[in-house]
Amino acid sequence: MFAPIVILLRNLIGKPEFIQLRGKMIALHSKAITRFCNTIGIDRTQRQNLIRLARDNGKRLGLLA
Repeated sequence: MFAPIVILLRNLIGKPEFIQLRGKMIALHSKAITRFCNTIGIDRTQRQNLIRLARDNGKRLGLLA
């Protein structure tokens, strides 16, 4: 779904910069999930499962192309 946009962005900014940007975005998303879990009291195991689910959904949607 998003793979063409991701590939276009990677080609525009270059692969090394893209990998660095993607890493920063993944880290920010993981921190957001952690803050959310801490706010509502979700334990560490469930939080890790949510982060894995986000990763798997990103793969399916083409965000990690």
